[in-house]
Amino acid sequence: MIASPTIAIYPGTFDPITMGHIDIINRTLNLFDRVIIAIAINPGKTPLFTLEQRLEMVQQCFPEDYSRIEVAAVSGLLVDYAMQRGARAIIRGLRAVSDFDYEFQLALMNRKLEREVETLFLMPGFRWIYISSSIIKEAARYGGDVSELVPAHVNQLLIDTFSS
Repeated sequence: MIASPTIAIYPGTFDPITMGHIDIINRTLNLFDRVIIAIAINPGKTPLFTLEQRLEMVQQCFPEDYSRIEVAAVSGLLVDYAMQRGARAIIRGLRAVSDFDYEFQLALMNRKLEREVETLFLMPGFRWIYISSSIIKEAARYGGDVSELVPAHVNQLLIDTFSS
């Protein structure tokens, strides 16, 4: 009998995707056969980049691993989407203790809603632990050099967005 491929979902706004996100995705690929990068459609947030721009940004980060990575726009309950896609885990990144309380609450609610989907917490490498999309956007907005914190195509998009 051939085992089914294991699938994990890594959700986020990815506005924009950072090297910390990429680190988590690459480490998730070491644990699972496939990763679905679920770009959240959240009416409560006003992202800098459109959904289409974020989908494209993320897809451009993984040309060689694309057979193992899927990028999708997702709305509604994440655990429902996970069950529809046959995912066994939701991956959440933790940067600091301040992230833990909120992420822990989400994980408990997801477990209450769907016991078959586990939440796994991964910390980004120390090199990326202090960065967030919000901090990167703020630095880029005022001309800060974020070129080492995001992929080159994302850096260029930030420069183009804030120079107009």
